[in-house]
Amino acid sequence: MGKGKKKKKTIPVDRRPCYKEIIRENSNFEKYYEIQKICPKVEWNEMLKYLRSDLPTGFRITSYPKYEAKALLSLVESTFFKDLLKVKESEDNEVAMDKPYCLPWYPHQFGWQIQITRNNIRKSEAYFRLHNFLICETQGGNISRQEVVSMIPPILLDVQSHHKVLDMCAAPGSKTAQLIEQLHSTSPTEIPSGVVVANDIDNQRCYMLVHQAKRLNSPCAVIVNHDAAVMPNILINNTDNTTSVLKFDRVLCDVPCSGDGTMRKNPDIWTKWNAANGNNLHGVQIRILKRGIEMLEIGGRLVYSTCSLNPIENEAVLHRFLVNAKDSVKIVDVSSKLPGLKYSRGFTYWLPASKDIQVYEKFDEVPEKWRTVVRPEMFPPQPSEAAQYGLDNCIRILPHHQDTGGFFVAVLEKLKPLPWETSLKSVASEFTISNNTTLHDLKNNGSEKKRPKKRIKLGYKEDPFVFFGDNEEIWLSVKDFYEIKTNNFVPSCLFTRCDKGKKKNIYLCSSLVKKIISSNQEKIKIINSGVKVFVRCDKKTMGCAFRLAQEGVLNIQSLFGEKRLIRVNKEDFIKIISHNNPSDPLSITQLEPTAQKRVEEITVGSCIIQLQDADLPIYIVGWRGNYSIRAYISVPDGIHYLRILGEDVSMFGMCNHD
Repeated sequence: MGKGKKKKKTIPVDRRPCYKEIIRENSNFEKYYEIQKICPKVEWNEMLKYLRSDLPTGFRITSYPKYEAKALLSLVESTFFKDLLKVKESEDNEVAMDKPYCLPWYPHQFGWQIQITRNNIRKSEAYFRLHNFLICETQGGNISRQEVVSMIPPILLDVQSHHKVLDMCAAPGSKTAQLIEQLHSTSPTEIPSGVVVANDIDNQRCYMLVHQAKRLNSPCAVIVNHDAAVMPNILINNTDNTTSVLKFDRVLCDVPCSGDGTMRKNPDIWTKWNAANGNNLHGVQIRILKRGIEMLEIGGRLVYSTCSLNPIENEAVLHRFLVNAKDSVKIVDVSSKLPGLKYSRGFTYWLPASKDIQVYEKFDEVPEKWRTVVRPEMFPPQPSEAAQYGLDNCIRILPHHQDTGGFFVAVLEKLKPLPWETSLKSVASEFTISNNTTLHDLKNNGSEKKRPKKRIKLGYKEDPFVFFGDNEEIWLSVKDFYEIKTNNFVPSCLFTRCDKGKKKNIYLCSSLVKKIISSNQEKIKIINSGVKVFVRCDKKTMGCAFRLAQEGVLNIQSLFGEKRLIRVNKEDFIKIISHNNPSDPLSITQLEPTAQKRVEEITVGSCIIQLQDADLPIYIVGWRGNYSIRAYISVPDGIHYLRILGEDVSMFGMCNHD
């Protein structure tokens, strides 16, 4: 290379085959699962046929606020689905299309499946409208696109509003969103006493979790970044200067897996699959399951799930754990909890295999070169002992059962302390656990406290969580301006993410979330939490430095007095939402006289606008100008409200705005 000449940058070429070019065949895959008798012989060809076809679209309606969910469901069934029963392919030829399918086991008819392809969208106006609807409502958090079988684990966890829930391997977060919804199922306006802690080992994937959680505007979720297999105890500092370990009522253990149940969605797995994939993941899976049960409360429930068909990643993991756990944990029969779901019962017998698809009935048969891959713990129980483990209570869903992906799920209940927890408990009971000390510090003999290892924090550096003090100057001005009632509200649950300079946003979290963050942000990498309730707005015309944020209005609307609350009828509400652009405000004189008078009584600035409707008590953030009023909400939110109020939103086209 000559002097001064720069080396040309080479752009890496993506050599991955297009999904359409992938040949959906793998002889080793077929041989392995035929040996395992994954399904009856008469169903084998049908299962393969489904595995080689594209996956239908699954989606679910966000279940809270329930009044909005029901309105959206009614709209889906009446406006969008009735046009899909018959779709014109050409002027002279009508063909019946696949009927949208309501999942019988998903609560309140909020889960759906439909076959929708690019070809459908391109050729059919009805499909095009449905596609745009799904995109827009997904952006607003009112609908989630999700593979239908992955909706099952959160349902089986049966989360209640007071439960403390841990999602161990949570990204990308569709199941986490379900858990948060269940936490809020009792009342959309009351802050639940429970919490969802969503963890993932991958720092970047944690931000996918943040995106999912933010769509639901919950003050009861915490996103953390840790290796689930060695997840540290979450501590709570008590008022008497002692520390207690937080135990969870519910744990979701959706472990990393080979993913061969997702071949319909990810066809490249056909080219990568081999028997060693499942063997290699078995150890990680057992470690995560073990840690999950350790963090579970006595009487609590853990759901173990994978999107793999492989018994080495499923029944073998559970059997290995149950052998060690003795009678402290059991697999629960939950067949009655999923009405209408077709599935196979769990295996009590399987054959571990090496990469060359040689199967072995016992470990003595395994050649020396494979003994680090095929381990003795992977083998099934003796036939005479199989019944005691309850492995047939597990659920395996195959693609041809109801046109889905493949999936495995089992529900475990913790009956008493694990054998290795009992000795630890007896040591811990002799000592007062002071702050910054965990039960792990007492593992030797309790006579000396080990200094906890400092965790190496990878990924982005997170801003601190700075909670309000008792006499926070910002809070006093906000409270007075918005006439906030403090009887049932703890201002110390408000926080910012900066400790220097101007506070830009104010967030709200529940009391339990505050305790978790305050006690652990130096020990665990906490990525995100809380819901935005106030945003800095330095306008001299407003008597407060902070405006309301739409994200948090549902959580705090009950705290507001009448000072900045405007109630309007449906007609005026629609007018206001239709004028949420600053360049096109709605004149106050365009409101009906009662609403007009009420707006004139309010000074310039941020306010809450309530729709006076017993069936749809919607609250939105508004802005009272000198001579106008407008909605202070995003375009997707505006379209959503107009839609559920029966308005035509076709003029908005593809909803892709912020």
